[in-house]
Amino acid sequence: MIAVFLAGGAHAQDPAKPNPWFAIPKGAVFTTGDTWTYAGETHRLYGVQACLRGTHFTNGSGARIDCGEASLTMLVSLVRDLNPLCYSAGWQAVSKTRFVVCVAQPGQGAGAGSRIDLGTALVSSGWAFAAVNPEGAAVHEPYLVAQAVARKERLGLWRFPDMPDPNAIILRQIRAGAAAAPGAPLPAPAPVR
Repeated sequence: MIAVFLAGGAHAQDPAKPNPWFAIPKGAVFTTGDTWTYAGETHRLYGVQACLRGTHFTNGSGARIDCGEASLTMLVSLVRDLNPLCYSAGWQAVSKTRFVVCVAQPGQGAGAGSRIDLGTALVSSGWAFAAVNPEGAAVHEPYLVAQAVARKERLGLWRFPDMPDPNAIILRQIRAGAAAAPGAPLPAPAPVR
């Protein structure tokens, strides 16, 4: 899917059409490990779910760390290092949220000439997760594959046995809310991870 966006992307440009790619502004305020705001608009990485702020894991030194802050730190680091360009993948008018795909193309060094999808970089390194819909299916299947590899290799947050899986937390909240509605069926149990 990303390759389709890139085929007509930022390099081969019709001068009569505006470039649909945009840089993350220097003044953007990063709010979570998958979201930032700028000029009253929220931008969220399509198909990515960061660890939730206010949830914690215990690091190798025994310190209790805010999982959402760890995801946020990695997002900011990658954006600063890679300077990705983003493309709008969708818009949610009610929340003024733009879902974006962001890609970097390193100009020098070992990665020169390759393209790095920011979502894949976060998920495959274990610092974010493949987002799921309310039914528990992956929003973007390739990120689920990247997540499986990171989990198997115990990369990033997967190194910590008490890491709080944000998708499991969110799905439990959705199911609990559905069960609280009058006449709603009982929710299915949350998947064991």
